[in-house]
Amino acid sequence: MTQQNNTRAGIALMIAATVVFALQDGISRHLAGTYNTYMVVMIRYWFFAAFVIALAARAPGGLQIAAQTKQLGLQVFRGVLLAAEICVAVFAFTVLGLIDSMAVFICYPLLVAALSGPVLGEQVGWRRWMAIGVGCIGVLIILQPGKGVFNPWAIVPLISALMFAVYGLLTRYVARQDSAATSFFWTGIAGAVAMTLVGMWFWEPMARPDWAWMAVLCVSGVLGHWLLIKCYEMAEASAVQPFAYFHLVWGTILGITVFGEMLRPEVVLGAALVVAAGLFTLWRERRQG
Repeated sequence: MTQQNNTRAGIALMIAATVVFALQDGISRHLAGTYNTYMVVMIRYWFFAAFVIALAARAPGGLQIAAQTKQLGLQVFRGVLLAAEICVAVFAFTVLGLIDSMAVFICYPLLVAALSGPVLGEQVGWRRWMAIGVGCIGVLIILQPGKGVFNPWAIVPLISALMFAVYGLLTRYVARQDSAATSFFWTGIAGAVAMTLVGMWFWEPMARPDWAWMAVLCVSGVLGHWLLIKCYEMAEASAVQPFAYFHLVWGTILGITVFGEMLRPEVVLGAALVVAAGLFTLWRERRQG
């Protein structure tokens, strides 16, 4: 397969992954609106942990190689941070809805760019700082802090984006010594252990139809990660990453058609600025890389 065909396949896989992740967000909003968020995320992580264990067991060297790391504390912290971020994101879906939450959350690549200097020691030029500033203006337009009474829940998806940005930076940091397989293994295991320690105190009976939705949520989580793995095997991250913004498109469609949410003009304008700034940042990183 040629490089061009590889890139096309990678783009198709990335778009497919965004469809799956948007579906996952919609199901998470439905379940967390009825049941405790910690319990929902805990069950989801049980399935995810089983997936990473099965994947590691089939790889050369098995579980011993996958679990081998000199950065155990950092790897565990990464996994726990991602689990906590998922809880915050799902909570945001229930209090703000899919559209507004995701419109704010998509600023995380800009937060990664802003924090890559102090965390990783990378150089951030003035052009990327300008893009970060434009993205911040977009977020402010979405949140509208000066219009009437500011909704305090509007800060929740921003906290989620900051947590995910730190998780992404730590993933890049541990990649200097550990393989992607090792990082993936500890992401699932540490997250599952942390969520079990928290979620077991919030267990509540679930209706049979919702157990079916829970099963779909678990399978979609594994399928989404599998699609991303295959995507990054096919093509360079810089070539496919811009298409991750399709996640916002599918989430908006779900929010309007399934949950009856409204698409406000300021959300469209703000999200457009955030996406444009994010795409520019990715382009600059690709050129410098």
